[in-house]
Amino acid sequence: MFDVIVVGAGIVGSLIARKLSSYQLSVAVLEKEPDVGNVVTMANSAIVHSGYDPVPGTLKAKLNVLGNKMMDKLLEELDVEMERIGSLTVALYDEQLPMLEKLAQRSAENGVEVKILNAEETLKLEPHLNPQVKGSLFAPTAGIVNPFTFAVHAMENAVDNGVKLFLNEKVVDIKKENDFYNIVCESGNSYQTKIVINAAGIYSDEIHKMVEPIDYYLTPRKGEYFILDHYSDDLVKHTIFPLPSEKGKGILVTPSIGGTYLIGPSAEAMPSKDDVSTDKPTLDEIRRQALEMVPSIPFNQVIRTFAGTRPTPSTHDFIIGFAKKDNHFINLSGIESPGLVSSPAIAEYVINEFLAKVIELKTNPNFNPYVKKRPNLAKMSFEERKAFIKQNPTYGEIICNCEKISLGEILFEMNTSVPPTTIKAVKKRTRAGFGKCQGGFCQPLVTTLIAKKFNIPLNKVLFQKKDSYVVRYEVKGDAK
Repeated sequence: MFDVIVVGAGIVGSLIARKLSSYQLSVAVLEKEPDVGNVVTMANSAIVHSGYDPVPGTLKAKLNVLGNKMMDKLLEELDVEMERIGSLTVALYDEQLPMLEKLAQRSAENGVEVKILNAEETLKLEPHLNPQVKGSLFAPTAGIVNPFTFAVHAMENAVDNGVKLFLNEKVVDIKKENDFYNIVCESGNSYQTKIVINAAGIYSDEIHKMVEPIDYYLTPRKGEYFILDHYSDDLVKHTIFPLPSEKGKGILVTPSIGGTYLIGPSAEAMPSKDDVSTDKPTLDEIRRQALEMVPSIPFNQVIRTFAGTRPTPSTHDFIIGFAKKDNHFINLSGIESPGLVSSPAIAEYVINEFLAKVIELKTNPNFNPYVKKRPNLAKMSFEERKAFIKQNPTYGEIICNCEKISLGEILFEMNTSVPPTTIKAVKKRTRAGFGKCQGGFCQPLVTTLIAKKFNIPLNKVLFQKKDSYVVRYEVKGDAK
């Protein structure tokens, strides 16, 4: 019997679990995927939104602004990379200039620092923008973050502080039995808990329906993206947004933490929550809109396209609160953009405004907010790197040539409390496979390392999901 079970290990569920571990509670997390942060968290724009855009008075506005202010301290504790590069929301036509004024007014209501720039000021900051640009809204507190390590390190910290993580556990039924919930998973395992926190992301409505009828709906909205290689360091230095519309913030052009460039997303309502395919007409439209803002984008440097889904709620706001018939079920639905930056504040909000009302919260005196720091060779001087590798030779053995990822970095991750058990999990944690060849050279080495670490045959190593094997069968020799 657990005090609290969190359903879902995306960034929101992971940060809630971490916050729960700071109290004297028995906590478990159930995740249907073989890794944390594998769905909505994995395929988003990785933007630390400033908070100028959400409608004032909404949970989105409140939690976006609070979350933005929490990021620096939190990410230092979790050893996650973030850069506050600022954002520019651009007006390309004279008739769009009044919208900049409206956004500035909204920013003031939300308590967000912004500045309206004229055309000359805008082009001085970003000379590769369309030379016809009329002006922009500059938000200095916006930034970019590594969303993969954000979720992984948050859950790692939670587990290090006592949380139990159960992967590959898809919840199929939840029943209230006397004073506790019985949660049944597809595996046949069942878990008992006093309190359920539903943080199942795009599937949160389905989890909520297991305990009561719901009066909202979630629309899966697919976003497709381009990734450009590390071809230049000055295409854009800020996150570039068009003016927002009813569909969202529009097609952005931004640097990423890894040194590549991200362009997208589209915003297509889809019938399926699992459709992460890409298609040429949508990508062509993304390309057209992006080139309108930044005409010199070298699309011949694209190394990958991908898509992700986000849960767009019918309420147009985050849905957070008790179930109508039971305050021991806390529901979080519709956590779409700006969910990533809002996530630290969402975790605080759930604990302070809801959980604290139904269970006594005693501080865990042994709680440690820090994860073990990863060696960052890229930030070392040549002499520091040389000395470090002399002491730690595996960090001098390169596995991924595109991203310069060493054996030592991969082995470090494999020995944490939330180790990567799939090829995609190694990729998310270390960037091995993120480069131009997209794993063409390093994937066999990573596959071998996983097989050796977890003592499984090569043909049982997964790329990401169930049955996604990369080795079909042995040709000769031992498959281990």
